[in-house]
Amino acid sequence: MNNKLNILLSGIDQIRENHVYKQEDHKKENVRIDKILDALSSFTDCVRYLNTRRSAGALLNLDSEASVQDALFLMIRPWIIDLVPENPTDKIANRFSIKDFLSKSCHLVIEVKYIRDKEHGKTIVQELNDDIETYRYHHYCDDLIFFIYDPDGLIPDAGAVQRHIASSRAYDEKVLKCHLIIKP
Repeated sequence: MNNKLNILLSGIDQIRENHVYKQEDHKKENVRIDKILDALSSFTDCVRYLNTRRSAGALLNLDSEASVQDALFLMIRPWIIDLVPENPTDKIANRFSIKDFLSKSCHLVIEVKYIRDKEHGKTIVQELNDDIETYRYHHYCDDLIFFIYDPDGLIPDAGAVQRHIASSRAYDEKVLKCHLIIKP
């Protein structure tokens, strides 16, 4: 079953390589952030649909951050034409980080997290705060969306994480709007 998913993903990669993106074709207003958040909020329903179909189609085995990234890419790529996966940031404080997804036209970065164990669930806030520091001055990041897949409910207080992360932050003349979606 995963072979079919790999074939589908390689086909998308081939289309992406052959597609010439023109910045002027896509304005920031084309995709509203609330629509992207709505699509991401339906993640569990989409995965459930694929995994319970009557046909022998692709099943999603979401057992790693990479597999969650693949599923999200398939969900939102049709609406965000210039969505680029695995895009390195500029060097900051002698280190690079990798943006999971970047859309220059939407001025948007999506960071995907997979809660792998109880300790990671307890320390996820620090990881998110580090990411916020990384992206706060990024030229193409006005909206930073964190998508956390927590299949075993290992985040002790998801509501507190939501209240802490989901807000706008002002840095000099730059405003960074942070959004958070946590799905089991």
